[in-house]
Amino acid sequence: MNAPAYDLGPLPSVVLIGATVALVPLIWVLWRHRRSEPAVRRHALTLLTLFLTFDLVLFGAFTRLSDSGLGCPDWPGCYGSASPLGARESIGAAQSAMPSGPVTHGKAWIEMLHRYLATGVGALITVLAVTAWLEARRQRSTSTMAVSPWWPTVTWLWVCGQGAFGALTVTMKLYPAIVTLHLLGGLGLLALLAIQSQLPRRSTLVLSTALRRGVVAVLGLAVVQTTLGGWVSTNYAVLACAEFPTCQGSWWPAMDFDHGFTVLRELGAGKDGGYLPFAALTAIHMVHRIGAAILVLAIGALIWRLWATGDEALRRWAMAFAGAMAWQVASGLGNVLFDWPLLAAVSHTGGAAVLLVLFAILLTRAWPEPAVRSAAVPSGRRGMHAAS
Repeated sequence: MNAPAYDLGPLPSVVLIGATVALVPLIWVLWRHRRSEPAVRRHALTLLTLFLTFDLVLFGAFTRLSDSGLGCPDWPGCYGSASPLGARESIGAAQSAMPSGPVTHGKAWIEMLHRYLATGVGALITVLAVTAWLEARRQRSTSTMAVSPWWPTVTWLWVCGQGAFGALTVTMKLYPAIVTLHLLGGLGLLALLAIQSQLPRRSTLVLSTALRRGVVAVLGLAVVQTTLGGWVSTNYAVLACAEFPTCQGSWWPAMDFDHGFTVLRELGAGKDGGYLPFAALTAIHMVHRIGAAILVLAIGALIWRLWATGDEALRRWAMAFAGAMAWQVASGLGNVLFDWPLLAAVSHTGGAAVLLVLFAILLTRAWPEPAVRSAAVPSGRRGMHAAS
């Protein structure tokens, strides 16, 4: 673990590896859509980048949950090298000193593969931003099919921020607040790409104002619950309760909310700098469990309301939310009842990602367009679905 926090020497090599990773999907999209319009190619690249970002979120969860977050204790390389191959001796020495510690050959490769994939996704988002501005320069007309270049620009800025939080995750030794924000940042990146995958909209869902506000409110609850889930994971509080529906044989076990929800503290430390009490982990777990019950009820009400509209499109959305929520409940219970298996833990993160993407797409399709754009779009492309 004796390595400087930052060593920018391998940065060009890491960027080159990430760019090489990005070339594979980029060339595939260009070849597959070589006879298509630029807007079609950009849409295909957006969808593929969304898919790869989802994979990145899952692999990030796997990196965290397999205790590989410090597999390379410096950034952006590994003991000053662009890959674990060049750091074999340092990794071997750390592994010999602590065989089950944070630095092993396997964990180093997991961490660096995560960085390569993240750099590749960043490169694809850079391509989307650059091509969006080039297309905007070519199309200075009032074309309603052009997507504002500010969407990919904000996404590019967001992914740069994600990279910074990724660096801080390593250099601040898995500081819980940083790791939680890094997780939320990855989910936010997914949401931004999901929104862009629906622009320009080829069909629109019409929701009543009350129902649209209800969707926004439930989304807010989902974001809060996801934040609580990240706080559980980054503090390793899942196993504080090993049974359901009770915890430690009680409906209301001993809990320390003060230490548990002190945000600015190191991993495993309480607010006073001492060890984090077990009762604090219990408090973190129980708050997430209570939040899960509230969110299940809220999504259940949303599913009922979407189904009650009688609109077939909205009923399909109701079934999608029901499936995502069932997945989350099953994977969450699996974490508790089966001693936090890695598959269930990664699946739980994936379910949260799917749920937030569903909200992003539904709201994008249901959000009212400006009258000037709506009037300019041919009626055949609007494809409205009425909803009460």
